[in-house]
Amino acid sequence: MSSLLYAIVQTLHTVITLYIWIVIIAALISFVQPDPRNPIVQVLRRLTEPAFSFVRQKLPFVVFSGVDLSPLVIILGLQFLDIFMMRSLLG
Repeated sequence: MSSLLYAIVQTLHTVITLYIWIVIIAALISFVQPDPRNPIVQVLRRLTEPAFSFVRQKLPFVVFSGVDLSPLVIILGLQFLDIFMMRSLLG
């Protein structure tokens, strides 16, 4: 049973790390205003915009003087979740 739990936790860790990188790439790309018809931009927006809009809706103060800090909030939340999950489930 311990091996199964370890495999599940490692898989979740990988998914969280991958999504953190997707959020970072989407945030960096937003600085250059790419072509919205680009397939890579469309995929990044589909993956990140629901999370960004959820954070903006629940925490309206993350948009500060026109700067959207929702990617930072998401990254910090995912890091916290990842560390908490690794420590509590794996001991």
